[in-house]
Amino acid sequence: MWIASDDGVRGVSRGEAIRAAADTPMIVMNAPLVGQRLGYADLSGLDILELFAFLRPARFMVPTPKGLATVTGLDVPASDSDIAPFLRTAALRLLEITDGDWPEREGAWAAAQTLARLRWSWGPLLASRLRKPARDEPWLFSRLPEWEESAPRPAPRAISLDADATQRTLTTLVGAAAEPRQGQRDFAAAAAHAFSPRVGRDSPNLVLAEAGTGIGKTLGYLAPASLWSRTAGGAVWVSTYTKALQRQLGHETQRVYPDEAERRARVVTRKGRENYLCLLNLEDALQGGFAGRAAVLAQLVARWAAYTADGDMMGGDLPGWLTTLFRRNGSVALTDRRGECIYAGCPHYRKCFIERAARASADADIVIANHALVMVNAARGRETATRPSRYVFDEGHHLFDAADSMFATALTGQETIELRRWIIGPEAGSRGRRRGLAARLSDVASYDEAGAQAIADAVKAAHGLAAEGWLQRIIEGAPFGPIEALLASVRALTFARAEGPDDAGYGLETELAEPSPELIEAAAHAAEALDALYRPLVVLGKRLEAVLNDAPDWLDGQARARVEGAIASLGWRAESVSAWLALIARVGAPASPDFVDWLAVDRVEGREYDIGLHRRWLDPTRPFAEIVLKPAHGALVTSATLTAGGTWETAEARVGAPHLTGAAARFEAASPFDYAGNAEVIIVTDVKRGDVPALSNAYARLIEAAGGGTLGLFTAIRRLRGVHARIADRLARAGLPLLAQHVDPIDTGTLVDIFRDDPHASLLGTDALRDGVDVPGHSLRMVVMEGVPWPKPTVLHAARRLAGGGSAYDDRIVRARLAQAFGRLIRSRGDRGVFVLLSAATPSRLLDSFPPGVPISRVPLDEAVARVASRLSSRAGLGHEAAPAA
Repeated sequence: MWIASDDGVRGVSRGEAIRAAADTPMIVMNAPLVGQRLGYADLSGLDILELFAFLRPARFMVPTPKGLATVTGLDVPASDSDIAPFLRTAALRLLEITDGDWPEREGAWAAAQTLARLRWSWGPLLASRLRKPARDEPWLFSRLPEWEESAPRPAPRAISLDADATQRTLTTLVGAAAEPRQGQRDFAAAAAHAFSPRVGRDSPNLVLAEAGTGIGKTLGYLAPASLWSRTAGGAVWVSTYTKALQRQLGHETQRVYPDEAERRARVVTRKGRENYLCLLNLEDALQGGFAGRAAVLAQLVARWAAYTADGDMMGGDLPGWLTTLFRRNGSVALTDRRGECIYAGCPHYRKCFIERAARASADADIVIANHALVMVNAARGRETATRPSRYVFDEGHHLFDAADSMFATALTGQETIELRRWIIGPEAGSRGRRRGLAARLSDVASYDEAGAQAIADAVKAAHGLAAEGWLQRIIEGAPFGPIEALLASVRALTFARAEGPDDAGYGLETELAEPSPELIEAAAHAAEALDALYRPLVVLGKRLEAVLNDAPDWLDGQARARVEGAIASLGWRAESVSAWLALIARVGAPASPDFVDWLAVDRVEGREYDIGLHRRWLDPTRPFAEIVLKPAHGALVTSATLTAGGTWETAEARVGAPHLTGAAARFEAASPFDYAGNAEVIIVTDVKRGDVPALSNAYARLIEAAGGGTLGLFTAIRRLRGVHARIADRLARAGLPLLAQHVDPIDTGTLVDIFRDDPHASLLGTDALRDGVDVPGHSLRMVVMEGVPWPKPTVLHAARRLAGGGSAYDDRIVRARLAQAFGRLIRSRGDRGVFVLLSAATPSRLLDSFPPGVPISRVPLDEAVARVASRLSSRAGLGHEAAPAA
């Protein structure tokens, strides 16, 4: 640890650093991370990242000394001892912008005064340094633009794309000077079929296209998509699975619409409402709803809200590291994660980021969304008049998993208490602005007597749901009400059947088969309680529809929009209760061949946090095909690993094609990369499975041999943490930074940004990093997997395994995971790398997961380390960055 002061720079021990930080406010970068590594969780000070967030809201910066040097125009510190004085210099450079005008000056003075009163570390300095504006500046909520209503968009015209026009559009997007790629041209031609007029009802033009890495599939489908949108006058929804690809798509659309103003009108990024800042929640936080550090975060978010492009807090232009600086204290409360939105009843409704994005997408040509939002929008979206007719599903191999989550049913304590809060509103001891049905619909209740009675009946029935303190009461054996009694029976049966000597404190589950008499009796009482709730919710929805038809005098445009929003919310909630009733009916009854049902107690390291009954479709692509694909006119499903782990038939099954009347078109183009010459697969034969010390030694030696640039993938968080704890200091002493998901207090997106920016860094992670990372160039030159990624033996997996062919089903999953993990390694023509699998028991039948021709060898760890050093060390330190493929 290094400390810089007026007396110079000096190295100090961990204890000295903690004592110094406790006595004197110091300039630090990422206080939570520094505090964690010092073992001093209460570390605070003048965090330069917070200063940057205040002065440069909605600006991107990699939160490292190198990233800070980039945005301040300073030289990158040459050594660790240079970082401490560099932070002082960088802080002064940032503060210099306050001496004059800068783009984000408006609102800074008032915010600094408030932050000084909140005892923010930088507050007093900024409050005294910033000049008071000559005239009052508009407050955040008055300066945000309002969205406007527009006429409904006409239905798109039925056209077929001209093949030559598609190729000309592609040439324009790629650039006339670019090297022509036949695979990309063929891909664009195949994708164009998805935009042809369909010939039968419930029979969309479905194209499945597997395009290997480097084909350039993004521009390959944007060419026909943009051409169709421009010619037919309709919107194309491009759906992804990862936020990284959403950002990449947003960047690629600059080629389609080079003019920024036009692009903002033609291209809209949509996410679930829980991703966006809720202005009403923010106002509540700014007016005293938050205290301490959470109140400081609210002020910094307000600074950002004044300059953000879209209000997206989870992957937009809010720095991903900002909320982690506050240990996410309060950030969740700033978004609408509980379905509390009151729509037109909100004073900020016409400035709402969510509503603005929804309306902008109605007139957009390209809507960039994600799989979950597409399914939610199709299943229960309010924008029925503007449902898309053409889809592009990139990262299509994730459609099965996305549908599995979307169409799931979970009758749990957490779910039922959220419904109770939504219906009843604040109860004794609760805080916040939450309002129940009666408060939200008071004017409707006064107008419609039947509606008022339905509200009263729903509130009365909701008292039978789980209430505050439900989990503790169940653990103590004193449940209250029919739902808590049901959950108590679920917990008792799950523990009786699932807990064993190898239980490590993680979640428990058991099949919903042969239920105990106590569970059957509790389910009957719970069904009565839920039925008593379901009926008034349905009646209320119908009464609200009647109010709209009656159109009383008080029902102006704003009130109408609020009632329409309430109808949509009630429909969703009633649908959830109906699904719960169907699940409860399964207790003591024969199993359905369409569903998999089980009981679960969710735990983290021995701490219980939820209990409930769960239901999943055995084949979740059935509802996906019914709700999303059949109403569409055309859909392109594409991925670099669409058939990985199986055949075209298995690929079709995983995207719902067999549930359509027409056959899907198939296209395949191999990657142009020379995998055989640029990559190698090494299977290490002498690292014992489950031996964490041996696993740690292997990771450390391999990372040292590669000089960093390693993505380490784990199938269990516990082993990841164990390995990180053993090797982090060792690698740090070698000048090789080690980042880790589930360890470092940094969001995953920022971890990847730091990893990408430093060719000496390595990153450890789990499934989210297996196919959600795009790091071309020298920063990622080795992938190390702790073992064969076998699927977890859950109740759901067992049922699908039985239906899918037994061990062959497992093999397909593993092949797909290995192919996706290997796909992180070679992302551009100039990439070179090594894929290491630390599993002596890797079956030979699974090795066809890797591209043909890639050399595969089984060797001891010593030889693996030597091979890695031979192949990669000569490139270490060169800072080579190959340009990503277009």
